[in-house]
Amino acid sequence: MIIRQCTDKDIAAVSRFYDHVVQYLCAHINYPKWSYQEYPSADYVRQMTAGQSQFVCMDEDNHTVIGAFVLNNDPQGAYENAAWSRQLPEGSYLVCHTLAAEPALSGTGLGTQIVNFCIDYAKKNGYPAIRLDVVPDNIPAKRLYEKCGFTYTGEADLDRGIDEIPLFSMYERNL
Repeated sequence: MIIRQCTDKDIAAVSRFYDHVVQYLCAHINYPKWSYQEYPSADYVRQMTAGQSQFVCMDEDNHTVIGAFVLNNDPQGAYENAAWSRQLPEGSYLVCHTLAAEPALSGTGLGTQIVNFCIDYAKKNGYPAIRLDVVPDNIPAKRLYEKCGFTYTGEADLDRGIDEIPLFSMYERNL
């Protein structure tokens, strides 16, 4: 697997990948409560790519997208409402968003590889912590992050205005 920053030429493939994942989730259990072509959308992928925050995971053999995620220092919500173990100013920690792995590869360790890449990236770039939020019912994501050394810090209202998700489960990994 190759993990790298998304380029303009990857936007269509990464957008199709997210659509594929959301369709799968909607046909099974939509743990993150993502909406087909709304979130994550092609516009979101384009915006995150322009900001050098969108990452793509490619299968080395057939050059297909098998994972995608966003890493930046923008919490996209009121992270100050969370009960973090350390007080860090916004912008000084790394935030992981919209992490998705190919559903057909569930159980192969792909998610763990992606999260470990995020941890290594944060360390190499001098971030003191990685933080993220998870929909409270997203048990698979919670298990993944906890397995990778993240600590649950409680639930918080991130003031995102999403009626069906009033609170998010907050996770951190101090480095």
